[in-house]
Amino acid sequence: MVKYFLGQSVLRSSWDQVFAAFWQRYPNPYSKHVLTEDIVHREVTPDQKLLSRRLLTKTNRMPRWAERLFPANVAHSVYVLEDSIVDPQNQTMTTFTWNINHARLMVVEERCVYCVNSDNSGWTEIRREAWVSSSLFGVSRAVQEFGLARFKSNVTKTMKGFEYILAKLQGEFLGEAPSKTLVETAKEAKEKAKETALAATEKAKDLASKAATKKQQQQQQFV
Repeated sequence: MVKYFLGQSVLRSSWDQVFAAFWQRYPNPYSKHVLTEDIVHREVTPDQKLLSRRLLTKTNRMPRWAERLFPANVAHSVYVLEDSIVDPQNQTMTTFTWNINHARLMVVEERCVYCVNSDNSGWTEIRREAWVSSSLFGVSRAVQEFGLARFKSNVTKTMKGFEYILAKLQGEFLGEAPSKTLVETAKEAKEKAKETALAATEKAKDLASKAATKKQQQQQQFV
């Protein structure tokens, strides 16, 4: 069984503003659970779409009953991969996220589509889907219920953080010249990403390797 979530939110900012704020969301007062973010890959396709992959590290506090099931040395951090596709021509941005460790305990997969709101072209609509699953024998349903509740709580924090960053950016850019085009922004982002992509890739490989090793150790302990 998999717990499914479907939701829709609206940000009262233009799609261009939301696109710019998306890459500057962290840190903010509502994202203290997000510890690090690294760009693993970024490219601009021939049709001017921006493709990105980021690795994020987040805290992962387990409920007390779950802590009893896992050794004390199990990492409490979650490594999350985020893939995104930005289509500036059609003004859409689609993101996919999923955790790459603690997968036996719980996997949370999320898909978001950011597009222009149909009722107000100056607003941005976010269509969000999520799937929460667990393969932990005997308590999978409880884990899924807990995961879904936490996901909903995190969505609220995400929206508050988004609104905080948007207000901050709009205040900073008030009275300045019009912002650059999305294509120019994407090209600049690509160049900047080249400087850190190699290091981030190595870090991602190392973290993924450690996560896989810990997962194997956990599986051996529960066999």
